[in-house]
Amino acid sequence: MAESLSLGSALPDRAEVVVVGGGIVGCAIAYHLTRRGITDVVVLEQGTLTCGTTWHAAGLVSQLKSTHSLTKLATYSARLFEELEDETGQATGYRTPGSISVADNEQRWEEILRGATMAEGVGVETQVMELDEVRELWPLMHTDDLIGALYIPRDGQTSPVDTTMALAKGAKTRGAKVFEGVSVTDLKVSNGRISGVVTERGEVATETVVLATGMWTRHLAAQIGVNVPLQACEHFYIVTEPIEGMDIGTPTLRDPGNYTYFKEETGKIMAGFFEPRGKVWRTGPIPRDFSFGTLDEDWEHLGPIFERAIHRVPALAECGLQLFFNGPEAFTPDGVYYLGEAPEVDGCFVAAGFNSVGIQSAGGVGWALADWIADRQPPMDLNSVDIRRAQPFQAETDFLRSRVSESLGLLYAMHWPFRQYESARGKRLSPLHERIAAAGAVFGETAGWERPNWYASEGQTGEYEYSYGKQNWHNNMLAECLGVRETVGLFDQTSFAKFMVEGDDALAVLNHLSVADIDVPLGKAVYTQWCNQRGGIEADLTVNRLSEDRFFVVTAAAAETRDWAWLRRGCRGKRVTISNVTHDQAMIGLMGPKSRALLSELTNTDLSNRAFEFGSGRGIDLAGAEVFALRMSYVGDLGWELYVDNDSAVGVYDALVEQGKDFGLVHAGYHAMNSLRLEAGMRHWGHDITDEDTPLEAGLGFTIAWNKTADFIGRSALETQRSQPRTKRLIQLRIEDPDLLTYHDEPLYRDAVVVGRISSSMWSATQNRCCAMGYVEHEAGVTSGWLANGRWETNIAGRRIPVSTSIRSWFDPTNQRPKQ
Repeated sequence: MAESLSLGSALPDRAEVVVVGGGIVGCAIAYHLTRRGITDVVVLEQGTLTCGTTWHAAGLVSQLKSTHSLTKLATYSARLFEELEDETGQATGYRTPGSISVADNEQRWEEILRGATMAEGVGVETQVMELDEVRELWPLMHTDDLIGALYIPRDGQTSPVDTTMALAKGAKTRGAKVFEGVSVTDLKVSNGRISGVVTERGEVATETVVLATGMWTRHLAAQIGVNVPLQACEHFYIVTEPIEGMDIGTPTLRDPGNYTYFKEETGKIMAGFFEPRGKVWRTGPIPRDFSFGTLDEDWEHLGPIFERAIHRVPALAECGLQLFFNGPEAFTPDGVYYLGEAPEVDGCFVAAGFNSVGIQSAGGVGWALADWIADRQPPMDLNSVDIRRAQPFQAETDFLRSRVSESLGLLYAMHWPFRQYESARGKRLSPLHERIAAAGAVFGETAGWERPNWYASEGQTGEYEYSYGKQNWHNNMLAECLGVRETVGLFDQTSFAKFMVEGDDALAVLNHLSVADIDVPLGKAVYTQWCNQRGGIEADLTVNRLSEDRFFVVTAAAAETRDWAWLRRGCRGKRVTISNVTHDQAMIGLMGPKSRALLSELTNTDLSNRAFEFGSGRGIDLAGAEVFALRMSYVGDLGWELYVDNDSAVGVYDALVEQGKDFGLVHAGYHAMNSLRLEAGMRHWGHDITDEDTPLEAGLGFTIAWNKTADFIGRSALETQRSQPRTKRLIQLRIEDPDLLTYHDEPLYRDAVVVGRISSSMWSATQNRCCAMGYVEHEAGVTSGWLANGRWETNIAGRRIPVSTSIRSWFDPTNQRPKQ
């Protein structure tokens, strides 16, 4: 094979793409770029290929992940590694002994089974095993306390070093150049776009850089203002001497209840650990020469976990240890890696923070990022890994030290629905925080915001008690939902992101970004999507016209960084000023049939339909404060969003609560909001709508202004789709079981054939069932007749459950209540 270029070789003056980092991820990206025909690729590695983390990885290639999209990427890796040696002639060491995951309690077993049902929709084969079958495959395992085991026969193992070399060889064969011993010391930016890299041996001009530099990424990216919040933690594994009974080809064993995985390695056992609280290592810059560095043994930290590993595999207590390994790896605050184009600098792509799953992720990441670079948009929904989810405060040292220690431990912890982080809380607070806390709010966190998820009753402990069934706040949520539907509810929605767009070109920019027509009368609010060139939904938001050239944009809290980046790029070269005013004002949602009557007691403004129609906004005097009142609803009922300066927020809140006593006002949280919006058919970006779903597929075709004169991004693709049968469609679902809950990614069956999956779900107070949404596909078109003529089911932890389907929402299907 062609050798890597080193100290004696001159760097090129420029390249189409520069990949910084020569681990398995960087080499996979280079490999896939060349497969896409982008062959002018330079890979720069400060040490030698595989140094950093790749060289000491365990080499596990598991397919089943926490979400549909992550599983799809992992299964791609497995298929690629199966074929790579035949393509390149470079041995990879890939084999498929399979894997077994075990559960020692009912809750863990349900978690495993729910994951297996999700896998069915992605085509991952799984098998529930009897314990005597488990003992045959793993005779060294203690099984007396187990209640279930899941076998994934095509899960694999590979040699991280050899696989990286095969990827590098494949890339170089098609023209990529790989330089070892070349450190990137700086990145160059011009007019908001990457323009080159600076190395010890000169500069390379480029318009596309990929930072695949593992635990070095945060500090390198920060030099140009790119935020990559990750932190190195110590990661431990041991390798035993050869053990009798540990046969070559034994499946990988995962025992999450005891925080350990066990891998057969030439007749030995490698045992790796994800302890409940990780050990953070070195928050400052990492030296270049640590490329093959290791850390000291720490039996005091690992001892209790090793004892639990011995419980599962007693032979560990008697055998000799050949190696105690401790090496740092990069972990992220939410336990999911970063991928994609940085929101701060165009052309700067990131692939880092792999949370000890870099080997099994590398193939899918290489494919996805190469397509993203080539097409300037991702090939599938990658929202869960998108770098644009990162928040600035997450790069703070104290936050990372606390949160990443927790997130490492959560990799093998129970992945409860609605689980809340315990560490590094209180980063972003509403001005109403103390008031709603006093009202009983139990807080969750979204994008750093402390938000009221539910309200505890008097005398009730305001803490979560997790389960896969109805949790301890279920009845609280039902009461909040019924309060909104029957009287009036108050929501603290301050966390919603808010942008001002002003200037001579403001209208033109927003009309180009939006599928709806933004050229509306002053005071009008427009619900719209921002789409990509293929018609996929990049953002779902509201644009409010305040004056001829001044607009107020409101979007979801979790989409703040992403939507800001999309807006910023849309304004490039235009006479527009944009500002993020999210922290400048509170937002109170007042929703329900009595909201008009309550507000009318506190303002002289006429709130009637004639004077204040749905979808309009204006400044009003409310309880002596100046408030921007927007008649809009995300819960499917009459209501107003009230935007008020922080200094006046508490006064307005107090007046609403005091006056609300006469109208039966209830405080309502985000669990209730999710339930209300689901039964009313309101979509949630990131679940029900993503950048691979079009407004037409999502049932949002009514937002598209086909006749507006302004062109808009995605118009051509949408016009083509408009004339075709709707082969993919978001539908409404109701789970016909009085007790069972679905969450997301469960498969949907029509006449016993998988035709789609659930995108989001929540219990409904009005339906007394779980309501859900999900995409289904049918080549001849998804119609009401096709839905009605089929037998519909979903799968909840291995149980087939009947499902009702509908094109329209279950509550108020004609959407009249918000307009009453």
